[in-house]
Amino acid sequence: MFENTLKQSNITKPYTIHMLRHSFATHILEQGVDMRYIQNLLGHESTKKTEIYTHVSQNALHKIKSPPDCIFNDKTNNNNKLRQ
Repeated sequence: MFENTLKQSNITKPYTIHMLRHSFATHILEQGVDMRYIQNLLGHESTKKTEIYTHVSQNALHKIKSPPDCIFNDKTNNNNKLRQ
């Protein structure tokens, strides 16, 4: 099924099921899915195996905001709303 889908979509780069699995895990990690759920979905016995996906998830790091940043942004947004 995987190979047929690749052919039908005209993807010419070499892809494997393992690459699809890796992409899936990376994407759901970036969406905020807890590492323990990903571990369970992938069937890993140890979180060490699942942790390999954390190094590639740089987008998730950029979404993290510190509590002071959130407070400052909320105050700025509220002040802007009051001025309107």
